[in-house]
Amino acid sequence: MKKTTDFLVIGSGVAGLFTAYKLAGMGKVTLVTKRKGKDSNTNYAQGGIASVISEKDDPESHLKDTLEAGAGLCDIQAARILVEEGPALVQELLNLGVPFNLDKEGKLDLGREGGHRMDRIVHAHDRTGKEIEETLLNVVLKNPNIEVLEYFTCVDLITPHHLGKKKVPLVCYGAYVLDEKNGEIHPIISKKVILASGGAGHVYLHTTNPDIATGDGIACAYRAGAIIRNMEFFQFHPTSLYHEDGKSFLISEAVRGKGGILKRLDGTAFMQHYHEMKDLAPRDIVARAIDNEMKKSGAGYVYLDTTHLDPQDIQKDFPFIYEKCLSFGIDITKEPIPVVPAAHYMCGGVSTDVWGRTNIENLYAVGEVASTGVHGGNRLASNSLLECVVFADRIARDIRPERLEYPPGAEDVPLWNKEGMKNTEEWVLVSHNLKEIKQIMSDYVGIVRSDLRLQRAKRRMNLIYEEVVDYYNRTVVSGKLLELRNLVTVADLVIRSALLRKESRGLHFSTDYPENREPSRNDTIIQSTAI
Repeated sequence: MKKTTDFLVIGSGVAGLFTAYKLAGMGKVTLVTKRKGKDSNTNYAQGGIASVISEKDDPESHLKDTLEAGAGLCDIQAARILVEEGPALVQELLNLGVPFNLDKEGKLDLGREGGHRMDRIVHAHDRTGKEIEETLLNVVLKNPNIEVLEYFTCVDLITPHHLGKKKVPLVCYGAYVLDEKNGEIHPIISKKVILASGGAGHVYLHTTNPDIATGDGIACAYRAGAIIRNMEFFQFHPTSLYHEDGKSFLISEAVRGKGGILKRLDGTAFMQHYHEMKDLAPRDIVARAIDNEMKKSGAGYVYLDTTHLDPQDIQKDFPFIYEKCLSFGIDITKEPIPVVPAAHYMCGGVSTDVWGRTNIENLYAVGEVASTGVHGGNRLASNSLLECVVFADRIARDIRPERLEYPPGAEDVPLWNKEGMKNTEEWVLVSHNLKEIKQIMSDYVGIVRSDLRLQRAKRRMNLIYEEVVDYYNRTVVSGKLLELRNLVTVADLVIRSALLRKESRGLHFSTDYPENREPSRNDTIIQSTAI
């Protein structure tokens, strides 16, 4: 069964929902999400949304902090757009009903996080992402022009390859999607396709991301011929809860913003030895510092101490963190929190211009799946939610209704071909390879890297890649198999990108090239040779 729509949005985080909301006035929007609509990285974002609100602040200051965190790799035009267009869109979110924290005067209550020199973080306590997500989801579900398809997974973007035509020039006709409830794969033909599928934290063993973060969008875009940029820059959140039952639970950077102190297990603070901003240093520096302290001591974690802070303030400002830690037997008002770095945010992605356009005609990308150039070599805290709304808004502004039409040849898109595929009982291959990918990436392609480790990872990943492709080509498609296929693709992209960068910069630290040797911006670019 073929389905047609004006706009196909893949992903239901803030980026996808805000894009759908903005596009609905121009036509029919079909939003597909592989779980429930509220399941996304956004829903796990405890931190806030950065924006210049205070009269004491200004866009140039926000821009400076963004560029410094980005280690010389930010696209200055994209970063300037972010800081200048962001405030109005934060106000729009407030008008839509997002319950941001307000001060006694009824103004937005602003906080500070690592890398920021001004109070400019807008919070909804420690559930900011969840509150934005729920507000936008309610808005989207009430809009008659938006259809939300839950439990639908993108299999592949539809390109001339699927029509038996020349692959250049590249154009996107829509996507083949798997209906996980019945196992059927359907083509959705669309005038414009917007990738908003989030990140790929589950390429590593330890991650703050939910289970859905398996790099689906970036892998599909790569296979379609999209240019992929700066995949070596994978941000590790410095403070993920270290507890066997604390899966995917991060301790927000705002905790350090309120005065939390990182300490060794003997109770001594250590961040003053690594950066002038101490516990409020940029995330890459904090993550490497913790990694170094753990390696020196042999400990499996460090402490984040909040016991010196007012207990009532902690419970008021961080109710979710307080309650969650308490459920694990940790009272953060009386005892320090054991923390460890965990894969958190993909700073590279599908290369776009400042309007969200990719090198593939009719294909846009927004949010974590996109590389707009805003983050460069390291994302500044709380810029991610802002990036989602700013560039979703720009995508909607870029699309002109009078030029909205199906690309030539769309009527020739075939149904999904199941020939030659069969069921198999070898599902152990999926689980085994998945574990091996995560272990290899964590051991060899983590916070600190070397050419020896990367080459070792590349050899092993090449073998897994071949196994997965062979298995995929002779097996009935399932959600788990698609995730494995996408994760091994992402792992391969990260490894290849890391090998290309002969320096240490931002989130990429190599023991073979410990210094930043490049005087100016130099992006790592990869594009599939299959196009």
